[in-house]
Amino acid sequence: MTATPASPDLKAKHRAMWGLGNYARVADELIPELGQVLVEACEIGSGDRVLDIAAGTGNAAIPAALAGAEVTASDLSPELLEIGQAHAVEAGADSLTWRVADAEALPFDDAAFDVVMSCVGIMFAPFHEKAAAELVRVVRPGGRIGLVSWTPEGFIGQMFATMKPFMAPPPEGAQPPPRWGDETHVRGLLGDQVTSVRAEKRMVDIDSFETGAEFRDFFKACYGPTIVAYRGIADDETRTAELDAALAELGDRYVTAGVMKWEYLLLTAVRS
Repeated sequence: MTATPASPDLKAKHRAMWGLGNYARVADELIPELGQVLVEACEIGSGDRVLDIAAGTGNAAIPAALAGAEVTASDLSPELLEIGQAHAVEAGADSLTWRVADAEALPFDDAAFDVVMSCVGIMFAPFHEKAAAELVRVVRPGGRIGLVSWTPEGFIGQMFATMKPFMAPPPEGAQPPPRWGDETHVRGLLGDQVTSVRAEKRMVDIDSFETGAEFRDFFKACYGPTIVAYRGIADDETRTAELDAALAELGDRYVTAGVMKWEYLLLTAVRS
C-alpha cells in the first residue's frame, strides 16, 4: 500500500487531540515503567545518539537521558513536550533536546541517530508506511530500533475497537494504531531494511481501577482519543449512553481483583 500524504488539517486535528484532557496522567500514573523497559531493550547507554519519536511527556526519553545518552524527544504536540521538559528538569535530565516534529516527516538527517525508539507513540501516526520509512531513514546502519506498541487483541486495542463505531471514519489510507502491535505488520513495514528482529508480547499491570466504570471515567477525562469519541456524539444522549456502557463492560472484563493487564508488543531490530 502506498501511503497517502496527510493533510495539514489532519495533522492539526491530531495535534489538538493529544492536547486534550491530561495525557501526562496516563503516562505518569498508569504506564511509567514502559519507558524504562524500552530503554533497557535498546541497550541505551552513554554516548548514544537517541531519537524518541512521538515522545509525549518523555517516559522513554527521560530514562534514556539518565542512562547517559544524547537524546532528542520529538512529538507533534508542543503541549506534551512542554510537560515533558518540566518532568526532565525534575528528574535531573535537563540536557534533553525537545523538538516539535511529525513522525511522518521527521526534520532530521539520514542516519543521524544510533537508536530510534517509540513508546506507544509512533503507532498513532495514521499512515504507517510513511512513519516506518522515516523511522528507518534517520537511524544509522547498524543502529538499533525499539518499539513498544499496544496489541490489537490486548486491552487498549480492544478499547479502540469498542470506540470505532462511535467515531468519524478515518481518512483514506490511514491504518488503526494497534496494528503496530501486530508483529507480522511491523515486520512488513520494516522489511529488509532491518535485521535481528526480536519481538515479544508482554503485559503491564494497571492497578488504578476497581471497576470498568472507573477506567472509563478516567479515560473520558484524560485520554485524547476517548475525549474525541465522546465529543463526536455529544448531542446524542442515546449514543453517549451506549458508549458509556460499552467501555464500562470492556473494563469490567479486564479487571480482576483490582488489576487490569494490558498487552503490548516489544520489538527491537538492527538497521541493515
